[in-house]
Amino acid sequence: MDTESIHSGYSHHSNRSRGSNKQSERSGRDRHKSHSRDSSSRSDKNVTISTSSAQPPQPDQSSAPTDAQDDNWGETTTAVTGTSDHSLSQEDLAGFGKETEGPVEKLNCVRFLPLVLTLVLGLLVLVTPLAFLVLPQLVWPERLQACGTACEGLFLSLAFKLLILLLAGWALFVRPVRASLPRIAVFRALLGLLTLLLLLSYWLFFGVRILDSQDENYQGIVQFAVSLVDALLFIHYLAVVLLEIRHLQPYFSVCVMRSTDGETRHYNLGQLSIQRAALVILEHYYKDFTVHNPALLTAAKTRAAKHLAGLKVYNVDDAGSDAATAQSRAKIAAAARQRDTSHNELYYEEAEHDRRVRKRRARLVVAVEEAFTHVRRLKEEEKKKPPGDEMDPREAAQAIFPSMARALQKYLRTTRQQHCHSMDSIQAHLAFCITNNMTPKAFLESYLNAGPTLQYGREGWQARQWTLVSEASVTSPLRHGTEFQLKSSDFCLVVTSKSIPHLKLSEEYVHPKSHKFVLQLQSETSV
Repeated sequence: MDTESIHSGYSHHSNRSRGSNKQSERSGRDRHKSHSRDSSSRSDKNVTISTSSAQPPQPDQSSAPTDAQDDNWGETTTAVTGTSDHSLSQEDLAGFGKETEGPVEKLNCVRFLPLVLTLVLGLLVLVTPLAFLVLPQLVWPERLQACGTACEGLFLSLAFKLLILLLAGWALFVRPVRASLPRIAVFRALLGLLTLLLLLSYWLFFGVRILDSQDENYQGIVQFAVSLVDALLFIHYLAVVLLEIRHLQPYFSVCVMRSTDGETRHYNLGQLSIQRAALVILEHYYKDFTVHNPALLTAAKTRAAKHLAGLKVYNVDDAGSDAATAQSRAKIAAAARQRDTSHNELYYEEAEHDRRVRKRRARLVVAVEEAFTHVRRLKEEEKKKPPGDEMDPREAAQAIFPSMARALQKYLRTTRQQHCHSMDSIQAHLAFCITNNMTPKAFLESYLNAGPTLQYGREGWQARQWTLVSEASVTSPLRHGTEFQLKSSDFCLVVTSKSIPHLKLSEEYVHPKSHKFVLQLQSETSV
């Protein structure tokens, strides 16, 4: 009976287990399906978030695991070092921290068109005086008069003037293309047109008065070529005044404000067109403004979404078409009632964030100081070794990096800077500090304080495209009250110009003896 009861119990338990297994399998399938849907949706969100900061979103789903590995390079990697208790391996470290390279911008040949036209015009300028001297020697050499001493002196003068013109033109016009402007540069176009008119006029005069008549005075022909070079030198002087000197004296004070965080800078500019002023402002932006961090701007949006998500509206009476309108009004009214207590939440959130930042910073400073202490110890030990056994700075950086990787990653996550620094860039900066015998404070300066945009990777700013938005023509000169915008994919720069006021100084003469005085001391003393 006992065995039968036990057997029946087992059979009853097995039947129940089969039923429960079937139910668990069904529920497991449902959970697996829902989990797969959630994971797919989460993977889509991860791809969008990871690529929206610096580059346009990519549809490829395979970038999600690489992004996850890049974000966890301080936690998922292990290596064994002499100063760290964390076990980290160099093979694993070498595989992580590599950011996916964005799409390479196709070479735009249009931006090299002004340089090509400048080179063609310069070649025409150099060839024209030489052609004036060579053509008579080829067409009617037997009728030309002999070239005397004065003519030979003109040859020497012409040679040196052409050499000076060549060097001056190379220094002023043959430069790397810094930017592509939306419209043509007015002064450059005027100078090019003036040069073409001068060359055309000289060629017409040479064809009518010298080629047709086959002038026999070769010294006059040489003097004609020298006068052309003199005129070209004066045009070059005019180009220096218009392109390099005219805008040096400041006439306007421009205010540049970033639309997202309100960071503002002021610059003094001279007489420039709007597009040239925009180019100068962008050059100042990359070295003066701190790097744009969109992660710091999501706190207010997250807080507002959290308040709205906590509100629930129950509509019992009205079930018609005005239900959505009534719910939205109810949410707005509830959010207005909660506005009185939202400042307390903001205060405590900022205080908690500051406390976490100070805590992560203290741990990071201690970890970096311990790593640099280990480096100094290794340097002292390497002095006793043979010259061939010394460690390379890159190898030393890879050896001590795991001891500070976790603390550095947590600090960068807390301050929302993890997208600005890759593991390769951190190791390169660490090797640079070790090579130049820098202190831990010098190494941490790049991570504790936000720097300008040029301090970070080239892929974040090199291929950035800006759009100039202006009511006035971009070729018009800058005036008082001119406003325009420089739009980028994430933010825009709002520029407002004001003319510098006229300053009037007056002189007041102070006589040398007017500020002298006599100190009279009393003979009686209080003793």
